[in-house]
Order: sequence, then structure tokens, then C-alpha cells
Amino acid sequence: MGGLRSSAQMISYELALGLSLIGVILLAGTLDLAQIVEHQSGWYGLRWNILFNPLGFVVYMIAAIAETNRVPFDLPEAETELVAGFHTEYSAMKFALFFLAEYINMFTVSMLATTLFLGGWNVPFAEAIFGRGTFLFGLVSAIGFLAKVIFFLFIYIWLRGTLPRFRFDQLMDFGWKVLLPMALLSIFITATAMYVAAQYFGVLI
Repeated sequence: MGGLRSSAQMISYELALGLSLIGVILLAGTLDLAQIVEHQSGWYGLRWNILFNPLGFVVYMIAAIAETNRVPFDLPEAETELVAGFHTEYSAMKFALFFLAEYINMFTVSMLATTLFLGGWNVPFAEAIFGRGTFLFGLVSAIGFLAKVIFFLFIYIWLRGTLPRFRFDQLMDFGWKVLLPMALLSIFITATAMYVAAQYFGVLI
């Protein structure tokens, strides 16, 4: 049951997850993560993609939580229904590896969210204060990136203690009938805004 649920959930939410990133790619004009972060370095380090594509950010966060099987999308290992799957079938090192993989996934999607939507290592006014290329600028940038990642991990923990679990039919309905249209709408709004800004105002977003 857990395997079937996991497969269905992955197919449903990966589509929305991928589509939520198209807006960021349109804004930056590249797939290079370093250049996407550099694109967000304007306005004294405050030109973050979340300001131009908030709907895409919301879709990304929801889909990322579903992809990492965390509450309220933890249907593949629902303790109350499936005895948490691998919790009963594995022990010792195999169990530890499964558990570590879950938390590494959380770190990965949090770092991607930071890089794509929250300016990556850009800290507001850090370049103006310390100057690009200095040791203090590098240190502040690294601390800023880590703080943003920890913020996303805090959201994970907060949701776990706040929200109840979905039923499986609700999970599927939400993925296909709500999240996917939202992702497509996000692309349409971003592309339209970029076209209007360039065509009528001569401004590149």
C-alpha cells in the first residue's frame, strides 16, 4: 500500500514541482543556478524571485513538502494506517539510512527554494556594507544562506505539529485539480508580465 501511494503521489506532485520552476527560469533566462542567484542580486540584494513569482513559490513549497513525504502529505508511511512502512520492516543501519535520506531530502528542497526564490546567498545590503569579494562578505553570505535554509526547515517542523494528514483521495484531488492549474497559471502570469513590461514599458523584469 505504501509503495502504491508513494508512486501515485510522486507522479502527481512532481509535475507541479517542475512547472513551478518555469517562472524562475523565464525571469533569469538561464538554468544555471549561480546565474539565477546573480540575477537576484539587484536592489541591494533584495531582488528575490519570490517578489515576481509568489504563486510559483507557493506551488513549489507545497509540492516539495509532498515530494519529501512530510506531514500533511506523509501518506506512504502513515503511522496510524500503515505502521509507518519501513519503521517495522527495517532496523539498525538500514533504518538509519532510510531516516537520513528523508531529512537529506528536506535539506535539498530547502536549499533549492533558497537558491531559486529567496536570493540564494544574497544578503540585503551586504555588498554595499562589506564590498564584494571580501572575507566578511563571504561569511555573511554563507550565514545568510544557512539562515534561509533553517527557516524552511522550521516551516517543515511547524507544519508537522499543526496540520492533520490528508485522506488519499484528497491528496490526489489537490495535486491534479488545484496545484497543477496553479502552476500553469503561475507560468502564464509571469510570461504575460514579462511581455507587457518589455513591450510597453521597455523594462526587463
